[in-house]
Amino acid sequence: MRIPQPTSREIEIDIDAAALLFVDVQNYNCIREGGEYAGLDAATVENRYGYFFRQMEAVGVPNMARLQKACRASGVEVMYTVIEDMTLDGRDRSLDYKITGFSVPKGSPDARVIDAIAPVGDEMVFPKTSSSVFISTNIDYVLRNLGVRSLIIAGVLTDQCVDSAVRDACDLGYLVTVPTDACVTQSLERQESSLRNNRGYCRQITTAALIEEIERLGRPRQRDTGGR
Repeated sequence: MRIPQPTSREIEIDIDAAALLFVDVQNYNCIREGGEYAGLDAATVENRYGYFFRQMEAVGVPNMARLQKACRASGVEVMYTVIEDMTLDGRDRSLDYKITGFSVPKGSPDARVIDAIAPVGDEMVFPKTSSSVFISTNIDYVLRNLGVRSLIIAGVLTDQCVDSAVRDACDLGYLVTVPTDACVTQSLERQESSLRNNRGYCRQITTAALIEEIERLGRPRQRDTGGR
């Protein structure tokens, strides 16, 4: 029997077939001491990246943490992707990453997810060496093994690796939800432009509204499995 196909992106997640993916929320680029800013003095970091860090600290990371908590409580798979080379010298990186200068050595502190949303238990982390996690990892294979159809994508940067993941996930057949205030980039202009441009690939929603949805949809499943 043919399964009916959705006719809109503007539908609630399927709580039994959902996963949350955090993109590149790691020490390398999300803390001021990260390797991306090595060699820059504090004034330069503030001038170039001050908006990003203020937005992460005040809005992005708190929303990511709240979303992570809600997903864990409702049994939604939580996973992560980080920029991390498979080698110590980065010879396996994409040409784009080599030209840009992105290199996070295998096993380095820069490759770890930031403490505020660090993985627990056997939550999966996918090291990548390209903008889209779907290009340089086996995440599509894993998501299909898990039966995921509804994919929530949050993280950084909104207009780069988040946007790449959203578009590829859409083309691969996932229904993508983006909590807009749990994604951050380096200026308000870039944030707004990116969200306008990828609106046709995903459902956009606030973190608060998405958490309400997850908690509401998750409660029946908890009752069915004997939860109190």
